[in-house]
Amino acid sequence: MTLAAVAVIGFVALAADSHGSLLQGNAVRGILTYLSVPILIGLAQLVVLAAGQMNLSVGALGGFLSVFTAALMADHGVPAPLAIGIALLAGTVIGAVNGILVVVTRINGFIVTLGTMTILLGLQYRVAGTRTIDAGSAALQRFGSMSLLNVPTIFMVALVVAGGLAFFLRRVAAGRRLLASGGNPLAAELSGISNARSLVLAHTLSGLIIAVAAVVAVASAPGVNKSIGGDWLLPSFAAPIIGGAALAGGAVSVLGAVFAAFIVRLVDLARAQYSLDPSWVNFTVGAVVLGTVVIGRIREVRQTRSRRAKPDTASRSTNSTVRSPA
Repeated sequence: MTLAAVAVIGFVALAADSHGSLLQGNAVRGILTYLSVPILIGLAQLVVLAAGQMNLSVGALGGFLSVFTAALMADHGVPAPLAIGIALLAGTVIGAVNGILVVVTRINGFIVTLGTMTILLGLQYRVAGTRTIDAGSAALQRFGSMSLLNVPTIFMVALVVAGGLAFFLRRVAAGRRLLASGGNPLAAELSGISNARSLVLAHTLSGLIIAVAAVVAVASAPGVNKSIGGDWLLPSFAAPIIGGAALAGGAVSVLGAVFAAFIVRLVDLARAQYSLDPSWVNFTVGAVVLGTVVIGRIREVRQTRSRRAKPDTASRSTNSTVRSPA
């Protein structure tokens, strides 16, 4: 509710200061169009955070899949549906490989995905080089510009992915097991839950969602190059962390991540509206993320102290009750 209030108040304030220009159809459609990718990459990071891991290869994988998909269509004449299917399959497989490496090597996903990030950046440059690749598919470009009641189709795709992920984590047994593994791996293991399967599943889903983000990026942009995905890493962490995800795992909020992605987008809009230095966007978003982590940590410490204090209080009360008749 707090994030929703901040998002509404922030948008209303910017709209009022712009004399209503942000409320025009084209402006609203543009905002929602460029909000699609931040939502998707935030969800890709969220599902890994749910398992107590991190994925540093979000931007590199998204960038590689973007230029790979565009190159399939532009350079090799692959039909758009087939190219999209190949991209989704490739993202899923690469995500699964990340998860398997984490399980087999028993090294934290932070290190594993740091390594795969470097590999993927090299592959992205290998495919794109110094050129800008046109998607080469008029149908895909039309899909990227389509809208229903002034709501872009690609934004609807992001919302569908968000709804599907929320349903999976809340209602599907595998999703609840994934959260259990992230919240307390030892308790989950003792309950018969395979932490290894949960980790592989989390990274696999992350790769699939990144692939969707890459397809959306290709559909909504006139062309892609080696720089695409380079600025995805910070927003991918900002959305779930500001949205209420626990870095230790086990607690996430899909709706919170969506609202947080919108708030981050508002910061970028404010930068453009007031002609601020672009570096202020990263500074502001980074400061908010850091502040959220610090506040969350302080809250955890206070809750831990409160839980420890309650048994001591109860014990003293019991002893006092026992001694009083004597």
